[in-house]
Amino acid sequence: MDQVQREIRLPHAGIVVLVGPSNSGKSTLLDRLVVEGIIRRTEAVSSDQFRMLIGDDEYVDWKHRPRSEADVIYAEYQQVSAKAFEAMEAMLATRCRLNKLTWVDATHLYSEDRQRLIQLARKAHVPVIAVVLDIPEKELLERDAQREYPRGRQRVKQQVQQFKRTLRSIREDGFDANYVLKHPEDISFVRTSNPLLIDMDTGIDIIGDIHGCYDEMMELILRLGYVDEDGSGLYRHPEGRKLVSVGDVTSRGPESLKCLLFWQRHCESGLAYMIDSNHGWKIGRYLDGRDVTLSHGDERVEAELIQLEQEQGQETAQQVRVELRAFLLEAPSHLIFFRNDVRQVVVAHAGIRDHFIGKQSKRIQDYCRYGDVEGTDEHGRPIRKDWYVDHASGECIVWGHDPHPYPTIVNDTVNIDQGVVFGGMLTAWRMPEREAISVPAKQDYAEDPDSPLKRWERRRFAPPNLRKFKEGFTVQTGSRMDVSIHSEVAKTAIDTFSHFTVPLEELVYIPPTMSPPPTTSSIEGYLEHPQDAFQYYRSQGVTRMVAEKKHMGSRAIVLLFRDEQVAEKRIGRPALGNIVTRTGRSFFDRTTEKDVLLRLHTDLIAAGYFDRHQTEFVLLDAEIVPWNLKARELISSQYAHVAEASLMDRELVLGKLRDAEAAGRNVEEWLQDTERKLANARTFRDVFQKYCWDVEDIGDIRIAPFHTLAHSTGAFWDQTHEWHMEQNREFARMSTMMMETEYRVITSRADEEEVIRWWDEITAEGHEGIVIKPETFRAWNANKMIQPAIKVRGRAYLHIIYGMDYLAPENLSRLSKRKTSKKERHALMESALGMEGIERFVRMEPVERIHECVLATLALESEPVDPRL
Repeated sequence: MDQVQREIRLPHAGIVVLVGPSNSGKSTLLDRLVVEGIIRRTEAVSSDQFRMLIGDDEYVDWKHRPRSEADVIYAEYQQVSAKAFEAMEAMLATRCRLNKLTWVDATHLYSEDRQRLIQLARKAHVPVIAVVLDIPEKELLERDAQREYPRGRQRVKQQVQQFKRTLRSIREDGFDANYVLKHPEDISFVRTSNPLLIDMDTGIDIIGDIHGCYDEMMELILRLGYVDEDGSGLYRHPEGRKLVSVGDVTSRGPESLKCLLFWQRHCESGLAYMIDSNHGWKIGRYLDGRDVTLSHGDERVEAELIQLEQEQGQETAQQVRVELRAFLLEAPSHLIFFRNDVRQVVVAHAGIRDHFIGKQSKRIQDYCRYGDVEGTDEHGRPIRKDWYVDHASGECIVWGHDPHPYPTIVNDTVNIDQGVVFGGMLTAWRMPEREAISVPAKQDYAEDPDSPLKRWERRRFAPPNLRKFKEGFTVQTGSRMDVSIHSEVAKTAIDTFSHFTVPLEELVYIPPTMSPPPTTSSIEGYLEHPQDAFQYYRSQGVTRMVAEKKHMGSRAIVLLFRDEQVAEKRIGRPALGNIVTRTGRSFFDRTTEKDVLLRLHTDLIAAGYFDRHQTEFVLLDAEIVPWNLKARELISSQYAHVAEASLMDRELVLGKLRDAEAAGRNVEEWLQDTERKLANARTFRDVFQKYCWDVEDIGDIRIAPFHTLAHSTGAFWDQTHEWHMEQNREFARMSTMMMETEYRVITSRADEEEVIRWWDEITAEGHEGIVIKPETFRAWNANKMIQPAIKVRGRAYLHIIYGMDYLAPENLSRLSKRKTSKKERHALMESALGMEGIERFVRMEPVERIHECVLATLALESEPVDPRL
């Protein structure tokens, strides 16, 4: 049994079991600790408290009743007591699961009662200690006599006898600590903090599995901004940031000892933290003299230690062994970094379940080392379960252990083991910035023909795990934006994928929606006007803009490969490419698509496009005209029918009114209104007909690419829209199927006035309007991304969107109150998703990684938003 001491250090969480007969001062001790601020009132529970909650009465007296009554009252008391303990233990289990500290005030004189609490704590992975109050029998009897409801001399003596047996057996109960107090008033209690919780302060840089790759580690640390200012070998960040290792700094690679000693020194100096891991644990046990089999690269550490002894002597080598043993075996299972008293990030080597976070036990330690493993495959490799799909506690979990080609973000978990020892990359994840920085491996040190990275490449086209997505998911993008998709819209998007889209490995990008100007038009008589778009961008600090003519066609994504072999590598089948709509469907029927792709491919090959740009593919965001190519059914069933019916109706009414006027009736006001409405109907008819023509063959089709999204060498987000328009002009020169897009650059108020005149001119002729954009794809106001594009449609065109009479003053007044905020949010999120998905495609990441960006965009598109915006 633990020595009696002047100070007892309480665990930060778990159960403190008070043990002692009635009147031993358990409640008095708790009251004292509450007054001293050591514990909260809510952290103390008692059996008496729960008896009252269950049975209402504080005390039940059956002793002074007739036997027939006493038996009934006593039986009821026993039933209430049993239910009170059930309720108390249920509440205790909940508090333990939430990692709370709870004191339990009851006698706990019987081992089975104590065992229930011990097992409850073990199940929740929290500590449990016993505080035993050993008070003399005489004092217990004196206190009982002073109670309002005395327990009675006989009962006190019985409890004292049972307590003596408890003192002899409590050591074997299995408590993490036992404290026997004869004079509890002389003992001070100290509340400890959770050792797994650390203040993030100015920031942390979490480094993935190093595996002895010292050169890459140092290159990354220097790139992160750490410097050795005094030549001591200790690297500090000028902003006070700290390094964190997810473990596995050793084994497989060429310089495990240098890596281990680096982290040992930095951790001991308070400059870094390191997490326990499977390789670190095995090496620690080996250094402890345990019987372990060194394999999977661990044998290289043994070889380095033998070499160290040969070069520097046995004494130095032994000192290194002792220090590294303690360092590795004492590494925490995981760490939690907080900011403003809120947990921000959890670092665990192979992952962690939400209800394990902040707790310590052998089970948790093993889980964090090895992850969620379910047996082995036919090659003896562990079958890892996707533990991260159930993560819902809000923190970002950063982990390694399972090499992925690129930092993989799923459900706010980030895998940063990029297999540097297998020739991949070494990655650091920065918090709170939430950004990855990687350096490439200098070589494949492991030389494993079946390495995890090679297996990743082989299963790149494996179908995604839909369970990751159907209950909702979050995509973290490189545009400083996390996009969360709720389960309802996720399921709708999955259904769309399953039934309507092209195969998911061929669906690279869904273009983002565009919002009209975000404010009510400042120009009277207009619902949309360029002046309002200019004003928005100026308010966001944009000084240079581009205005592009908006073609009245159908949006399409054109993917064109250099040859079919490239396609097989990129999408898993030989093809020249594909052309898809904004909803992920094939734009053309199969025969037409094949013909269009062949024509485009022939033209670009003849012009030397792929060789000139040294690219395997080109990905274009384009408009395809005429409009009726895709909108034929909409035109015939809605626009044409409505136009014909309205014209007939309004011409008939106008004729009747003119007859009435000829008969001398005063119908001038009605006549003017009907003439205006008839003009509206004719405008409605003329507008949609302007965008339609007969397509006899593919020679009648025109494609206007306004964004060159990517080549195999990279995406083009940082290029200006002027650059993209120049690419558009190049395509138009190379192929007769391509057409140029008119545009204007805006740098001054005079430019704005010129664009407004141009917009007035083209929209008066029936063209749809223009799109106004900041100079580049990604434009920022401080750290907030601004709208990537704003469409401004002409007054005539909007007749087919808002109705032929939308310009009537009462209608225009109502429409000017339309809300665009949701459309704007979708435009930003879809833009971020699209850019992220294309960058993953360029990097040849697994289909599942590209798929989640496309799926998220389709999910956003299925949310209800006014379709007229």
